[in-house]
Amino acid sequence: MPHNNVPSDGREPDGRQRIITNGDPVTAPWSSVDVKRVLVEAGTLTGLNRALDCLPAIEADYRVQVVFTVPETGYEWAGLKDHLRQLGVLVMPWHQAVETRFDLALSADRWGIEEIKAPLVLMSHGAMSIRSRIAHEKAKHDLTPEKLMRGDEVLPAKLMLATDDEVRTLARSCPEALPTAVIAGDPCLDRMVAGVPYSDRYLEALGAAPGQPMVFAVTSWSRHSLCGNDPAFFARLTYELTGTDYLVVASLHPFWWGECGKRQILSWLGPARERGLVVLPPDEGWRAAATVADVVMTDHGSAGQYAAALGVRTMMNVGSLVDVHPGTTAELLSRIAQPLHLDQPLLPQVERALATPVDPRHVELAARITGRPGQALAIHRREYYGLLGLPEPVHAVPVSPVPLPKPLW
Repeated sequence: MPHNNVPSDGREPDGRQRIITNGDPVTAPWSSVDVKRVLVEAGTLTGLNRALDCLPAIEADYRVQVVFTVPETGYEWAGLKDHLRQLGVLVMPWHQAVETRFDLALSADRWGIEEIKAPLVLMSHGAMSIRSRIAHEKAKHDLTPEKLMRGDEVLPAKLMLATDDEVRTLARSCPEALPTAVIAGDPCLDRMVAGVPYSDRYLEALGAAPGQPMVFAVTSWSRHSLCGNDPAFFARLTYELTGTDYLVVASLHPFWWGECGKRQILSWLGPARERGLVVLPPDEGWRAAATVADVVMTDHGSAGQYAAALGVRTMMNVGSLVDVHPGTTAELLSRIAQPLHLDQPLLPQVERALATPVDPRHVELAARITGRPGQALAIHRREYYGLLGLPEPVHAVPVSPVPLPKPLW
């Protein structure tokens, strides 16, 4: 809809609302600063969290303003817009965002990105772009013409990849996009590593007593995930560990919360919480818990891979293996981790895992997740400023540790 058709009350002729912000000609009289405009496309909470890991590279610059939007594709994760507003960010309606020209756009979701009018930086929202799961999509990775191109046009101006292996995969599957590839490492793993010195503070925030061993159970999504295989897993785990010295902490992938809702999830976990289960919210906390756990019980999702890459003892649900592509990081995790059999008592398996030395192949797993350890934010900043046509700030880019966990007490 042309901007000059917008009525003075700020509504489109069809009644859709617009927000007053930089970049909209109609609202220009209210603008106080002249800035470069950056759009963050947030289609999922996991994608949003990856963008938030990268935004410190740019958002404190007074020459830049960041705006968020949720794509309108016919489906929307429940609570996502509410979460954005709780973050205090400016949320632009999708219809306004795709009509507004931005100087840069960031996305880790790929939903509706072909409609965005800006140089696009595309990144993965989990460990690598090479997908571990079979069931969700038969394609083994997102580095395909179907994901990266529309017709003859390559969508991203910069495709942020984690490792040289991904670049080689891209060269085989979508060579047209190869000039856009940047080996940028993994900002999530970098932040977890930066948090290691703060282990005591993480444990205190989780409610652990000094010296108390901590078991962290984290489930991804799908019928092949930890709780997809056994919805009563958390109840069983806390029942078996009741009366022991263990602190038991749980995290469910954001898709569980988006699909079922907070009230339902907490109701399902009610008996386990009464026995002491510490439940983390969907947006944050799992990274701190994975960093400091004595053992992580997991499936084929990214959380367990990150934990194992840090050298944390892990146990992987054997029922998830039917959904794992050979040669992926999840398959390597299955060889590093102790097997977790859900049809057997859990406490003896936890004790056996704790008595087993850490597999030295965790170093190989870390190298498979990031090819530029500790450098992700600096690389992202360089590419962002290059696309914006601005000189980088002279100060270094600090890598912030993951924040303190805030359990749902």
